[in-house]
Amino acid sequence: MTGVDLTAWILGPLLGLMTFLFIFRIILTWYPQVDLNRLPFNLIAWPTEPFLIPVRKLVPPIGGVDITPIIWVGIFSLVREILLGQQGLLTMLAHVN
Repeated sequence: MTGVDLTAWILGPLLGLMTFLFIFRIILTWYPQVDLNRLPFNLIAWPTEPFLIPVRKLVPPIGGVDITPIIWVGIFSLVREILLGQQGLLTMLAHVN
């Protein structure tokens, strides 16, 4: 297994998991009464909150809705496509070797 394959093997599931967590975070914004400090919701909030805090300083809620998780779904999806998609950088590097 080359370094590129190993990187793609680790990065693919990690980016997919983070996208999945942010999608759940979007769903949780529909339920403001949910306590994000209690199980099982803290399992979603804990890994996503460090990404959301700096973006919230730049992007205020629109109509009372926090859109920062939507922004991060877009960012993680874009990064995953650029690196691991059919024409992704890591995919092309793996085919060169």
